[in-house]
Amino acid sequence: MSTAPTPVGAELTPHTHVDPAHDSSKAWLLVIDPQVIFAEQSSDWASPMWEAAWANIERLAEAFEGRVILTRWIPTADRSTSWGEYFEAWPFADVPASDPLYDLTPEAAALGASHVIDEPTFGKWGTQLTAITGGSPRLVVAGVSTDCCVISTVLPAADSGAWITLVGDACAGSDQGNHERALSIMGLFAPQVRIATTNEVLSLG
Repeated sequence: MSTAPTPVGAELTPHTHVDPAHDSSKAWLLVIDPQVIFAEQSSDWASPMWEAAWANIERLAEAFEGRVILTRWIPTADRSTSWGEYFEAWPFADVPASDPLYDLTPEAAALGASHVIDEPTFGKWGTQLTAITGGSPRLVVAGVSTDCCVISTVLPAADSGAWITLVGDACAGSDQGNHERALSIMGLFAPQVRIATTNEVLSLG
């Protein structure tokens, strides 16, 4: 396991701000894809940042008890679409959704989440999520990977009118550079998307 980098949220000074509109007491904690395929270091898609991110996710989950949503990415997309080529490029991932690769990590499964949502797309914003949160929710977002499923969830949610607080040090990228680049891109969408640290979010609880 790689040593955890310094949380990036503190580096994005213009966007590292949480105001009362993003008060965690009125928000849902949305944890993107805390699954074996992204956490287990033997996986081709393991994030070297996962262990440090998970430590912060656990802290957040304690504060959001009863308001925690976990998601899973599952490999059920139509193979006649571009997803077919995607799975040809990553044959290790082209297994049934019941494969242990796609399980929640044991730690995530033990978190006692209010809801678990399965989607065959990188982005998790959609009718399953809004049926729980409403159409314009306040979401505190964490998870993996920053540069794929997290950004694919955050930007459509913000575009639909959700208030997003993205917890930079509770996200894990495919690597440190991609993590930083994804945070920088999402930070461009302030005030709909605000980048914060775990400590900043918890200070509002």
